[in-house]
Parts: sequence; structure tokens; C-alpha cells
Amino acid sequence: MRLYLPSTLTLLARAHAAREVGPAPLAAHAVTPALREWYVGGDLEELEYAAMSAAARASLRLLAADPAAPRRRVVLAAEVADDLVRRTPGDARLADDDRALVEVAAVIPWQRIASGHVDDEDAALDVAAAVEALAAADAGDDDARFTVDGAEGHDLLWYATQELQHLLD
Repeated sequence: MRLYLPSTLTLLARAHAAREVGPAPLAAHAVTPALREWYVGGDLEELEYAAMSAAARASLRLLAADPAAPRRRVVLAAEVADDLVRRTPGDARLADDDRALVEVAAVIPWQRIASGHVDDEDAALDVAAAVEALAAADAGDDDARFTVDGAEGHDLLWYATQELQHLLD
């Protein structure tokens, strides 16, 4: 199963050094039955993009928890066995992107990472603004939601796993 793991450059550096993503359980995003039901007209590529976008939004929360992390969203794409993944229970208060939320029951070895997706440095100001606006957006502030959504105006750049180390130098 293809998973999208939210991360930060700080967490990426740790995973790269440890040669694994962990500890388990890990929150990730994937093409789930709930996502397929919600996005009925989407083909697999569109559904995977929706799951990766959900992971990018989750990356904002990781950035909010780590004020020292560079303000760039990071998503790691990984291939794991289906039996290691379970759908997390729904919560009516959660956002639409949580339709893609899953839990991984094991540490993911670095060899299972297929690629990395990272904001360009030019996105840092918009990502920082989105991180600052998260709490207000969660509370229902429409202007804050607009600011959070503004980070999505930046496409994540694709990196092969051997290229990720260059982001850490």
C-alpha cells in the first residue's frame, strides 16, 4: 500500500540518520475506502494526490509543534504491506482530509521510502503564516482558514530518496 507520511525537515533528518521512520504507531495518509467514497469521480492518481495533500496539511501541525523546524512541509511516500495499516476511527470533528488518515503498526525501514515531497524555500513565508493561523482556523475563523489554504498554493517538489540528504546539508 502506498502511504504518505507527514514530516518536517527536522524529522526527515532523524529518519535519514536512523534509516527508518518511527516509532510506531505512525499516522499516515492513504487512499482509503472513505476517501474513494468522498471523491467518487477521482482516478487513482487524483486519489493519491488527495492523500498526499492531506499529509501535507498534517505536516503543518508537525511544524506548529516544532517552532525550530524550517517552515517547509515534508511528505514521505512509502510502500508498506497492507496488513501493517489500519484505518483510524472517525471523529465527526475532524477535517475532510482525515478521510485518508491511517495508522501504521510498525516502523518503516528507509528502504520502503519511495520518494520525498518538500516545499521549495520560496514557500517558507506562506507555510509559516499557515502554521501561525492553524489554531484560529481550527476555531472556525474563515480568514485563518484562507491563510492555511494558502500554503497549498505551493506544490511540493519531488525528490528521489538519494536526493533527500541534500536537503539536510
